[in-house]
Amino acid sequence: MLELKSRDHRKSTAARWDSLPALPRLLVSLLRGQRSTYLLAGAMTAGVYYALLCLGLLVAGGAVPYLFLVVVGHLITVVIVYPVYRLVVFQARGGWITGYLRFYVVGLSFLGASVVGLPVLVELAGIPVLIAQALIILLSPPLSYAINRSWTFRDRASESGKVCDVVR
Repeated sequence: MLELKSRDHRKSTAARWDSLPALPRLLVSLLRGQRSTYLLAGAMTAGVYYALLCLGLLVAGGAVPYLFLVVVGHLITVVIVYPVYRLVVFQARGGWITGYLRFYVVGLSFLGASVVGLPVLVELAGIPVLIAQALIILLSPPLSYAINRSWTFRDRASESGKVCDVVR
């Protein structure tokens, strides 16, 4: 009896899915993947960070070094975006604080890339700060995804279960 209900539910879900027009069906299937949500969260992160950096540069008017504004913008951005990555992108379980610390360590590597890369691009190559930062931002997502997926948000509980199953 239970199987019959499950089959009927799958049929009704499949019928509803098939009744959707092709474009919305494509969009839904694309957005359901982790890589897609990661790209959307990354775009949001870049937007938040870039807006904070622009605001800082505008308000400071050159009175504060741009690298200081980069660090402050990064700190604020990480606090704002961590819940999105944890809950939406990676749907992580486990401790918030340890996850946040791992997320922040990964973020520090990219902050380091900005702190090292920006002076090279700005001071040596003569590229404006915001354009130089945009170039660095464009290079970050593929590496960040790999590190966050394999280390920051990996499911340690299921890994320990796999180890137990192998040992048994």
